[in-house]
Amino acid sequence: MTKVAVVGAAYTKFDEHWDKSLRDLSTEAGAKAILDAGLEGKDIKALFIGNMSAGRFIGQEHLAALTADHVGLTPIPATRVEAACASGALAFLHAYLAIRSGQYDIVVAAGAEKMTDIKGTDAIATLMGAGDQEWESAIGLTFTGLYALIAKAHMHKFGTTREQMAMVSVNNHMNGSLNPNAQFPKEITVDDVLNSPMIAEPLSVLDCSPITDGAAAVVLAKEEVARSTRNPIWVLGSSQASDTLALHNRKSLTEMSATKAAAKNAYEQAGLKPSDINIAEVHDCFSINEILAVEDLGFCEKGQGGNFVEQGSIKRDGSKPVNTAGGLKSIGHPVGATGIRQVVDIVKQLRGEYGQLQVNGAATGLALNLGGSGATAVVNIFGKEQRETFKTF
Repeated sequence: MTKVAVVGAAYTKFDEHWDKSLRDLSTEAGAKAILDAGLEGKDIKALFIGNMSAGRFIGQEHLAALTADHVGLTPIPATRVEAACASGALAFLHAYLAIRSGQYDIVVAAGAEKMTDIKGTDAIATLMGAGDQEWESAIGLTFTGLYALIAKAHMHKFGTTREQMAMVSVNNHMNGSLNPNAQFPKEITVDDVLNSPMIAEPLSVLDCSPITDGAAAVVLAKEEVARSTRNPIWVLGSSQASDTLALHNRKSLTEMSATKAAAKNAYEQAGLKPSDINIAEVHDCFSINEILAVEDLGFCEKGQGGNFVEQGSIKRDGSKPVNTAGGLKSIGHPVGATGIRQVVDIVKQLRGEYGQLQVNGAATGLALNLGGSGATAVVNIFGKEQRETFKTF
């Protein structure tokens, strides 16, 4: 099977876009990605778009056909992919597999969500569709509440502190302050986080990612095409795993078993170890989740995530830079778009074109995108160079 590279990447500004529709945002991101690849619309053979809930957010279903229409890609096949907040990364995985299979040579993977056209309470109710409706949302649980339970369990078992969780938000906002596409490009302090309104103890407002509008897109191409483009970034591994939908059925509240399973497969495909990863984009929907992510991805021992953050390891000049463009917390979280946005940020870092956000010497990168409270995990690994150790699963 052929090797695959990302040859074009772009995302819109993530924000509350009162003046733009979902089709406007999708068109903007797709056109920018194709332009970035140095290709034309006629070169694209298929489209996969990640979207969680356009039907409830804006009353629009059949989103793939709508996007293909407005980006000017008809009559190519267009497919919508849904896996809650992991919809974007799963769309990427399907696009990648479509090329690996030999079916297509150039494919667009996109993600989009328009979340601010309904009231905040309605948006929260829509997002809870990613949880267990019967056992969680029906009794009033929200995702902040679910992740608060995870945070309390981690604090009790490992001594993780609110201050350490706050440091996640501080680091991501520090990075996001330099990202012109971020929804909240401003620095904050630990005290700001600790003194912000409590949502579900121990998580306050500044521990939580926002409700956001935005879109992102990447162009993938098989090896023969990719080598003719200006700066291909190679897909070294891509894997998906799942866990129970309801939190109460998990074996543990202090780890994401889907993350661990997806990461294990992706590492084996790439022939890499956690220590070989130079930069990472992880799913910080809530600050505690970044702490779990660095543990479950193998960047530090289980239970040491809080200390890992406190020691500065996740900073851009740290031993394992994480969320170098701002993460979900600062950039924003239009749920269907986030997984693709993460890929765009990894690609720009590995290309060496991220200006003040650049991590010097970055040659490998990993993106972790989660759905719900961790029922779906998708891990994608990228490199500046191909590797010959690729394994097929």
